[in-house]
Amino acid sequence: MPQLTAVAIRHVSFEDLGSFIGPIEKAGYRVTYCDVGLDALSDLDPIKPDLLVVLGGPIGVYEDLKYPFLKTEIGLLRERLAADLPTLGICLGAQLIASALGSAVYPAKKKELGWANIDLSDAGRQSVVRHLQNTQVLHWHGDTFDLPPQCERLASTEACLNQAFMRGKNLLAFQFHPEATARGFERWLIGHTCELSSQTDVGELRNNTAKFAPMLESRARMVIEKWIGGLAEVRNNR
Repeated sequence: MPQLTAVAIRHVSFEDLGSFIGPIEKAGYRVTYCDVGLDALSDLDPIKPDLLVVLGGPIGVYEDLKYPFLKTEIGLLRERLAADLPTLGICLGAQLIASALGSAVYPAKKKELGWANIDLSDAGRQSVVRHLQNTQVLHWHGDTFDLPPQCERLASTEACLNQAFMRGKNLLAFQFHPEATARGFERWLIGHTCELSSQTDVGELRNNTAKFAPMLESRARMVIEKWIGGLAEVRNNR
């Protein structure tokens, strides 16, 4: 049997698969990164990978005049999603997926930056995201989006209605960062220094990461293990 392949589109080097990579590799996927700015997105076949993951980044979906690659990325996502192939999005990745499905992406009324709980919907409590109930997760975004058609809202916060959504078994997207780990988090503080406002207590953010990340890592791995397991069931039933 051919080895399964997973491609992760990475926009900045330190926003990688984090705690997700272990469960993905354990499920039999060979993971490669497509690094935007180094690798040509136009060379990426939107259909070929068994799993496509679109990671985060500090730019807006609507900034395509500044960053023309966004149009290419949305185009390949549109083709992949039309084929209903396994796709996972995180933060910017979730916003790009929403845009590819026809939803508006725009600045939120309030930036969310730090550790906080999410509120699960009824659908969320029945989904793989149930493992994140009563779990502090990392929020780091200033944009939001409308819920795409035919998708189910899984989680919300007071500041952001659409924190996670899914469509069937093959599409899962998070506005927050479930993949975040304590190891390597200092890279986030360095890389996003311009985004960290004078009101942000960097020391508190660092301390909260050390406090809350271990539980998130454990529970987030459960989320991805269950979701990947569902993909295997779909493959086996074809």
